[in-house]
Amino acid sequence: MNDLLMPKLATVVREGYGPARLKADVLAGLTVAIVALPLSMAIAIASGVTPDRGLYTAIIGGFLVSALGGSRFQVGGPAGAFIVLVAATVTRHGVEGLLLATFLSGLMLTLAGYLRFGKYIKLIPYPVTVGFTAGIAVIIFASQIAELFGLRLAGGEPGPIVEKVPALWAARDSFNPAALGVAALTIGVILVLRRLRPSWPNLLIGVAVAAAATALLALPADTIGTRFGGIPRGLPVPALPAFSPGLVLAVLPDAVAFTILGAIESLLSAVVADGMTGRRHRSSMELIAQGIANIGSALFGGICVTGTIARTATNVRSGATSPVSGMLHSAFLLAFMLLAAPLASYIPLAALAGVLAVVAFNMIERPAIAALIRASRGDAAILAVTFFLVVLRDLTEGIVVGFLLGAVLFIDRMGKAVDIRAETVPRTVRAMENAGEDFGQPESPLVADDPATVIYRISGVFFFGAAASVGSVLDRIADRHRNFVIDCTEVALLDSTAASIVEGLMRKAKRNGTRIFISGLRPDMRRLLEAHGIRPPHVTFTDTTDEATALIAAAG
Repeated sequence: MNDLLMPKLATVVREGYGPARLKADVLAGLTVAIVALPLSMAIAIASGVTPDRGLYTAIIGGFLVSALGGSRFQVGGPAGAFIVLVAATVTRHGVEGLLLATFLSGLMLTLAGYLRFGKYIKLIPYPVTVGFTAGIAVIIFASQIAELFGLRLAGGEPGPIVEKVPALWAARDSFNPAALGVAALTIGVILVLRRLRPSWPNLLIGVAVAAAATALLALPADTIGTRFGGIPRGLPVPALPAFSPGLVLAVLPDAVAFTILGAIESLLSAVVADGMTGRRHRSSMELIAQGIANIGSALFGGICVTGTIARTATNVRSGATSPVSGMLHSAFLLAFMLLAAPLASYIPLAALAGVLAVVAFNMIERPAIAALIRASRGDAAILAVTFFLVVLRDLTEGIVVGFLLGAVLFIDRMGKAVDIRAETVPRTVRAMENAGEDFGQPESPLVADDPATVIYRISGVFFFGAAASVGSVLDRIADRHRNFVIDCTEVALLDSTAASIVEGLMRKAKRNGTRIFISGLRPDMRRLLEAHGIRPPHVTFTDTTDEATALIAAAG
């Protein structure tokens, strides 16, 4: 377990960390902090908490993820994927319940890392990840419609999208053109800068331009100051969340959902970083870091922490060379809070909604969706089911059902990939064997077959998914065959269901007086068959089919 606890910084120091690398990390950390500043506040507000909690999450959680994680370039913080889950938890259990759920999720993620569960998270099918990411994007955009249009919803905004849409329509008379104008200005600035000046911090500039326009024109649009009274100038004193057996049981399902999504999101982000840098992350160490980061975030009043693809990719593109850049990103965010907190009061909520609208649009992997739809109907079905369940039902339900559908599709495909073909033994060969000549090298063409012997060659994975099709073929043993050879040389895997099929074949062969030979089995496969009672004298195990046919020829 020591390899999970090896500090990354020690490795960086051994590599030789000098002024040039420090300068690169400082610039990368500053760039990521500029991106994370408006994004962290926007995600917090959309999640139903105050904007300062998003900054606490990015500062504390982000620092711990970079310092302890298994990916050198991972940057952590609040993520848009959690907006729906966090908002629902706040609605049901309040902020105290959210903090406790985040704390419990941190413990679960840490345990999952120690148990090395990270390798299993990677088994989630690609159509599922694309589908739930697109579903999350739709939900994020839907959660910002009220702020984008300045709508006032009586009794609060519903969480589920099927309830949200009618509520938004009912509040259409409260439409505020100023809010829509601020949001449109923010989105326009971001998109123009992204095209003309891609190296500039477009998110921060878009929010700053919108805030300046709102203040100078005295637009009637809600700001962080009017809604929340601003943000504090510093971090709170750490404290444990409120604990009680009843509250723990109440928030446990939310903590499990945070854990599943946090593990998926962080490891996906680490994979993206690997693809951009050519390095490999340590998934178990990454989960431990995510767990510790969530515990630390909860102690300081923050929300869920995970590795974020957008900030991690920005970190890599900005020239980061080590985890120091991610740690400095947190330090810069803390400096912004200490020095520029009063300015945050002027930020319009519609501008932050515009930021999240852009983020949601970017989350939808349009080329990947098109490729999956073209690839196969099965992948397209998994994508669609996951997407609609995430949007209309529940995020966790979408992931679980999508994973199960992916597993069923895989089993079906593997079952169809098994090949079984029958071959009869040439009579010429049997005559040559009896004459003591070299088997397999006849001097004359093979012109006839021996009706007494048949060979079935199986290739692929002989498992429960293919048992029915393979079993139906093996079961068709003609009474005229006295010798039955099963060649398993090309069988990659054989499970208990397959062993049961062979056992049934053995019983039928015994009644019909047919001799069975099984050749080419690996030792582990033979042990499995023997455990099911498939052993001599009912069957004969040989290394090759040549050996089996030689025994048949010798027996006459």
